[in-house]
Amino acid sequence: MNTRTIIQTGLWAVVALVAGALAITYLNLSGGGVADKPYGTPFTLVDQNGEPFSSKRLAGKPYALFFGYTHCPDVCPTTLYELASQRQEIEKQGGDFNIVFVTVDPARDTPGVLKDYVDAVSPGIVALTGDAGKIAETAKGWGAYFARQGDGEDYLMDHTATTFLIDEDGRLAGTIAYGEAPKTVTAKLDRLAGV
Repeated sequence: MNTRTIIQTGLWAVVALVAGALAITYLNLSGGGVADKPYGTPFTLVDQNGEPFSSKRLAGKPYALFFGYTHCPDVCPTTLYELASQRQEIEKQGGDFNIVFVTVDPARDTPGVLKDYVDAVSPGIVALTGDAGKIAETAKGWGAYFARQGDGEDYLMDHTATTFLIDEDGRLAGTIAYGEAPKTVTAKLDRLAGV
């Protein structure tokens, strides 16, 4: 393993721990297991079909929201594939939840790029982009971190690797850390989807 890989792995671990700590703090301050107010800030971005997409459209159904980008070498594709696979199993049991992928790299992640990316995983994923200012505002409102690393066309994006689980009332129902034990993830998503 080269030095850059070790540093990147260490940074991902720190980001995941910070995001998890923030979520736990939020849950504790809100009185326990489930927050009593909607989590995150409302947003209007652009979906993979080039249409405006308001967070209001997510009301009434649980969802898993993840910040990432299409050029991500490992965390993002792994997370989306795992969420899509879990959702497929939950659907067999009569449950369901939405998957929402918000890019932190709007310069490269146009609607067309996002459409190709999520369609390769599962056509039911909502992928969102927008101008850099709106993406930054949305990420901040959800307690998510991101920062560009490197120059040129092959730059990377450091970002929060936590998936936010939101119930049908818009409240934070929990989080999934990148690399969390599969059985724990299954239990959290089953609970989210009501199966």
